[in-house]
Amino acid sequence: MATFVLVPGFWLGGWVWEAVGARLRAAGHEVHPVTLTGLGDRAHLATPEVGMETHTLDVVNTLRYGDLREVILVGHSGGGLPVAQAADRVPERLARVVYLDSVPLPDGVRQFDVNPPEARAEIEKRVAAEGEGWRLPPPPFAEVAEDPRNLAGLGPADLALLRERSVPQPFATATEPLRRTRRTPVPETLIACVFAEEQVQQMFADEDPMMAGFDGVPQVVPLPTGHYPMLSRPADTARALASLA
Repeated sequence: MATFVLVPGFWLGGWVWEAVGARLRAAGHEVHPVTLTGLGDRAHLATPEVGMETHTLDVVNTLRYGDLREVILVGHSGGGLPVAQAADRVPERLARVVYLDSVPLPDGVRQFDVNPPEARAEIEKRVAAEGEGWRLPPPPFAEVAEDPRNLAGLGPADLALLRERSVPQPFATATEPLRRTRRTPVPETLIACVFAEEQVQQMFADEDPMMAGFDGVPQVVPLPTGHYPMLSRPADTARALASLA
């Protein structure tokens, strides 16, 4: 049996892993969902200073203070970034790193940088107008039709849960660059949801800069759905993770 540490993406807390975690535990695995500082039930700890380094330490300290070893460390979406930094710092505790609809970025790159210039301008406007200059509001999660690519597979109850529990993301986590200068290779898996497996493989073949943070070409596992597979396909997400044990 394996030990899983599950790190959620932007705006989410450890609560988002409930259905996946229950299935993994039922199969005999040990599961540690992480709620990053300023999110979920730790939303009261949000400050303008909470950045990528804070979230990396959240992951590293979960591993260290739990004395967890041979861990399958999973990062969803933006949660893949602190996971990537944490993997560089404590590789001796890891059996595998899994990027769930996520990619690790190279040294010096910010999450904010993956957006085109016009999108960056809109994000900054929202942060200024709705987030007091330091918080990134969550998406509306209103209707699948409004964002069919990312919200594919979600039902009304899933969307209601996202609206109820998502909280603003400390914006410094998007604008603070990754620092990946102590890299030790750990086996990597990319679980591809929004992009088809063929698209992902082509991105590697084309040496797309988005894939530059991987150590070579990782194992790719297709899981066709939207950007929130732990809600849209929890049984299949758990099955995909368990297959890596």
